[in-house]
Amino acid sequence: MSHSAYVFDAYGTLFDVHAAVRKHAEAVGPDANMVSMIWRAKQLEYSWTRTMMGRYRDFWELTEQALDYALAAVPSADTSMRAALLEAYHRLDCYGEVPEVLKQLRDSGAKLAILSNGSPEMLAGAVSAAGLDGVLDEVFSVDPLRAYKTDERVYEMVTNHFRIYPETVSFQSSNRWDIAGATNFGFRTVWINRTNLPDEYHDLPPNAVLPDLTGLAALG
Repeated sequence: MSHSAYVFDAYGTLFDVHAAVRKHAEAVGPDANMVSMIWRAKQLEYSWTRTMMGRYRDFWELTEQALDYALAAVPSADTSMRAALLEAYHRLDCYGEVPEVLKQLRDSGAKLAILSNGSPEMLAGAVSAAGLDGVLDEVFSVDPLRAYKTDERVYEMVTNHFRIYPETVSFQSSNRWDIAGATNFGFRTVWINRTNLPDEYHDLPPNAVLPDLTGLAALG
């Protein structure tokens, strides 16, 4: 085993952020996909701007605000679906390969953890819905710090808790900006590029790029 811990971003990496709208796409309207894309983009934007201003609001509140903006920005969207969409987001689907990959890594003896912008309540709901309660050693939320990624203190939560060096941590995220932040901190990073996006942050490259989590254990 090459790494003491495998740490995963939650949203977009383990859990499908577009599953909530997909579940109710017909009811949301013909531009449901646009609603989902705007919802996710604004959710992240709000986390970055709030951190830069030092005016923290927890991720669930930002998720609600981002959905309100998305529904207002897409005229065809049925705003009466707000409550149903938020309920679905609270229990997002995990990607199909996730349970087996985590089991393989768990069997190798590595520590497994989530490191996420999500609030503790959000993460508990997603983990429970995916049946991952007994698999993870720890679920780290930024909430105690009142700051979001890519603040270095977020990544430091992992090394402080497990009492390990950054280079012994394999960190996985589908968000290239998150990979940049984790690389800057000193983690070994694996970009899970599920949608074949072009690379960016070329001065902070990942150690590996995978289309999903399936090949993670083989990286060593």
